[in-house]
Amino acid sequence: MSKSPIPSPFHRGEREIQTRKGVRDQIEDVGQRFIRDHLPDEHREFYNQLPILLIGSVDKSGRPWASVLVGRPGFVQSPDPETLAIAARPIFGDPLNEYVAPGAAIGVLGIEYHTRRRNRLTGKVAAVNDDGIRFRVHQTFGNCPQYIQSREFEFESDPASVVDPRPVRGLNRLDERATKIITHADHFFIATHFSE
Repeated sequence: MSKSPIPSPFHRGEREIQTRKGVRDQIEDVGQRFIRDHLPDEHREFYNQLPILLIGSVDKSGRPWASVLVGRPGFVQSPDPETLAIAARPIFGDPLNEYVAPGAAIGVLGIEYHTRRRNRLTGKVAAVNDDGIRFRVHQTFGNCPQYIQSREFEFESDPASVVDPRPVRGLNRLDERATKIITHADHFFIATHFSE
């Protein structure tokens, strides 16, 4: 009796791109070795040290959004290798406030700027309450530090104040101010989504 093949850690869209680039077999081998379905202890400790967490999600219309969650180091905990508990809520006005709910798929990027370490993971929201978001890990893996600028991080105000009501302005295209911010940034984040 032959063994069932190990499922690929990559979705169909990723596999198609890897094939077009002629690196499918090499990337599959790397993925099988480094993409895990749980957080190793070193990654659990890594998330616990962060003051910022980037979240990729998809709204009800299927549009991807990049969001940021902030808090004093320790606001992200991993009570077990399959769980990430985030004691923070999205910034006031962030669309994530409207559609983060149990069962929602989420991507997470953690970056420790002074060491340039980063880790990505995907999973599903398990619970949402006034204290924050808890979600179950589906995949996790470390990323290389390329393109990450080393820097120190400090808060200019209490990170808990990000939930306080403030004016919100929606744009259907980048205005002059947004364009200027992006032009002068040394990096920025986008969220992507692939639907099977």
